[in-house]
Amino acid sequence: MIDHLSTYATDFVATCRFYDAALAPLGFGKNVEMVATWNAEWPTQRFAAYGPGGRPILWVIEVREPASPRHVAFVAKDRAAVDAFYAAARAAGAPDNGPPGPRAIYHPDYYGAFVLDPDGNNVEAVCHVPA
Repeated sequence: MIDHLSTYATDFVATCRFYDAALAPLGFGKNVEMVATWNAEWPTQRFAAYGPGGRPILWVIEVREPASPRHVAFVAKDRAAVDAFYAAARAAGAPDNGPPGPRAIYHPDYYGAFVLDPDGNNVEAVCHVPA
């Protein structure tokens, strides 16, 4: 349903470092980096995109002012991948926003973990496969 989405970073380097670490266990890598040379007001503005297999799904866009926090959830192939996402994100300095575990309030097989990126966005890995 969704082709791609964007989030915004006031500290572009720290945010990319976070997503490099947190998304690797989910099979997502950085596959695009560019500078907005076309932007006359900010020709050095940076962009990066992450996704599986070279497909840019999550775009990180450098901004000067903080944007309102967002929530994004990434599919994990299994519960171990959720745990690995959480561990990698925490090791990269991400604050905890909900440790790995079942979230039966959503449905019986929902297993997720939540961290905050450098701009306070709630980033989740979720598995819907029964234990």
